[in-house]
Amino acid sequence: MHRRNFIKAGAALTMLNGLGVGKAQDVPTHNWDGYDFGSGSIVSERLNQGPFGIDQDEGWYTVLVTSQSDKPVRNYGLGLVGYTWEEGGPSLAARQGRETLEQHVEKLSSLPFVDVLYIRCDWRDVQTRPGKLDLHPIFKLTLDAARRHNLRVGFRIQMSNTEGQPAHLAMPDFLQKQVPLVKIGKTYGSSHEFVEPRYDHPAFQSAFRQLNELLVAEFDSNPLMEFVDLMMYGFWGEGHTSNLPSPFPDYLTAEKTFVEMTKLQLDLWKKVPLAVNTQPDISSVGNNAVLDMCVRAGCWLRSDSIIIEEPIQIEELANRPPWLAVVMEDGYYRQYKVDPKYIPTDEAGINVVEKSMLHSLDLGANYWSLWTESGNLAQYYERYPNGFDTLRRRMGYRVRPSWVWQRKRYGTDELVVAFANDGVAGIPGVLRVYVESLDGKLKISGGLDAGHPYGGKLRQASFVLPKGIDGQQLKIRAEIETKAGIRRPVRWACAQPVNADGSLMIQLIRSDDKRWRKGV
Repeated sequence: MHRRNFIKAGAALTMLNGLGVGKAQDVPTHNWDGYDFGSGSIVSERLNQGPFGIDQDEGWYTVLVTSQSDKPVRNYGLGLVGYTWEEGGPSLAARQGRETLEQHVEKLSSLPFVDVLYIRCDWRDVQTRPGKLDLHPIFKLTLDAARRHNLRVGFRIQMSNTEGQPAHLAMPDFLQKQVPLVKIGKTYGSSHEFVEPRYDHPAFQSAFRQLNELLVAEFDSNPLMEFVDLMMYGFWGEGHTSNLPSPFPDYLTAEKTFVEMTKLQLDLWKKVPLAVNTQPDISSVGNNAVLDMCVRAGCWLRSDSIIIEEPIQIEELANRPPWLAVVMEDGYYRQYKVDPKYIPTDEAGINVVEKSMLHSLDLGANYWSLWTESGNLAQYYERYPNGFDTLRRRMGYRVRPSWVWQRKRYGTDELVVAFANDGVAGIPGVLRVYVESLDGKLKISGGLDAGHPYGGKLRQASFVLPKGIDGQQLKIRAEIETKAGIRRPVRWACAQPVNADGSLMIQLIRSDDKRWRKGV
């Protein structure tokens, strides 16, 4: 995305020191590993999570074990993201009139490895007049395709975009007549000066609130929604304007403005997770304060590049609280063209696109971007399948009941389950587990602590059964719980066959079975 090919840390630090940041809310840079961001969501019906010592039971037996799956398992909170619209528009063919929008969206959503459809558009693409949404047709096409193909949807509304300037801005025309516009300079080899609005102007703030209220009314309760990007300062809503100054008179005004705009979005979006960009505060607009606030509020994280990335951003993404998802993209090779001149390979024979996408696993990411070019993506996958296949086997969370023990305890039976996560990320929310009889009369459920089991880890939990259940067959299934208690089914990621609803069967042994173990 032509980002961060400049050095201005010294200038930024000078500005921060000169403006008395200590009196503001700005959060100093810190390591994220072990940092206290809180404990995540409060878990209702918290399961007993041990320890489960040998002195607790009167006998035990391992009644089920499962193995890692090497197949893709589609669940909420992870996946490969196809862009029906990016900051420059839809596919190149659609922009050039060689295919319709409908054809573009259908081709992209039909790719077998696409899990989420994503729209990144300008404010002007969703609103042309006060008080009402005027959604670009890409929204209906994307939502309809998601329903047809069992996909999910995310989006970002940009308040600023380099694409289109100077002919038009990301802001709708009606608002440009009310808000001061500031020329901030030239960059990226442009012949014109880029323009930013005075975000702190009352007319802008009023319209921004109204926009979010309208978007929330339209999308916050839509079950197709996966995440929405936090609306942030600057180019593409990434929290920066490259090496150019901001339109604000001083740092404190900028920080206060975006802290308040962030609070508004956190307050209004009750159900759909918001994803905050981890962009360092190179434009001095309060990104550190915004990021800290969002992490404590349970927002997911994202970054719009991965190889050309500052050390602090890698620290933040890799060592985030485990109950937060990470959305990763990289726009440098967004066309996925199978051409050695476009995607060079290194001395190990690994092409630059694959190298980028596999680095998302080092961060424990949940999502990777595919951008808009469906034909190129299909050709790329045919020529270089390893990258996508590896992501689909490892990215995000991949949870299963690895061990299930039946124990004699409290005069009845107890199940202790060790849940394994073979993915690279924790659960982006709370994993709720249900143990049920086949007739539905018995249902025992509860939640693990937020984020557990973490990526590559185990978490044990106990289910005490009523008397007289021994020898029966039970079902164990899971859901992921996110904001506002929204729950979605989770398919177990195990090699053993699961039921149509993603659950597994557990065969209990009888109380007089000779296989019970104790003291051996």
